[in-house]
Amino acid sequence: MGRNYGQYCGLARALDVIGDRWNLLIVRQLLVSPARYRQLVEGLPGIATNLLANRLRDLETAGVVERRLTDDDGHVVYALTQWGTELRAPIEGLIRWSTPMMVRGPAGDRFRSEWLLVALPALIAGRVPVQWPATIGISVGGAVIQVHAMHSGIAVRPHDGRELDAVISADAHVVLGLAVGMLTLDQVRGMVVIDGDEAAVRAVLGGVESAAGVSHM
Repeated sequence: MGRNYGQYCGLARALDVIGDRWNLLIVRQLLVSPARYRQLVEGLPGIATNLLANRLRDLETAGVVERRLTDDDGHVVYALTQWGTELRAPIEGLIRWSTPMMVRGPAGDRFRSEWLLVALPALIAGRVPVQWPATIGISVGGAVIQVHAMHSGIAVRPHDGRELDAVISADAHVVLGLAVGMLTLDQVRGMVVIDGDEAAVRAVLGGVESAAGVSHM
């Protein structure tokens, strides 16, 4: 492992493990799904391959990441341990905290639609359909994220091929603004395209605050 703070403090001990640059972004990728090394390189634009190897080794040593063999072809994939998956909650908290910086737009930063699989559950947490359950697709750059809203909560995952009530297409910062409730459909009317039942989109992205939870894959 790299430097440590030498402090008997829970935050310091946690940062000893995941505070190095790229570590939490590696965890973000593995919250989406287990991944091969090359998939991690593609999902982390800007990281040097030798640095990724070092970070994976450190996270594996710390017990956050483990290597597994896939059932179909026996390839090695990296996955979060049970302890590693517990980082979802603090990562979602940081995503919600970042909202004022995100709604300004990317300003040239790179973006991958798969990152919405981690961001959207954090931002839509607590919303339930206003009128009835609905399943919509959110399309950013052509990739469709499926959001299924029901009275018990909201599930976010890649589109599994099911028929969708509607698909909303927009830039990433617009989707994030809608998801967190800082923007409304009426405010972004000229910035979105809705294919299907607009009421379904409003049911998901215009939900009322609730104690309901968010489910994940």
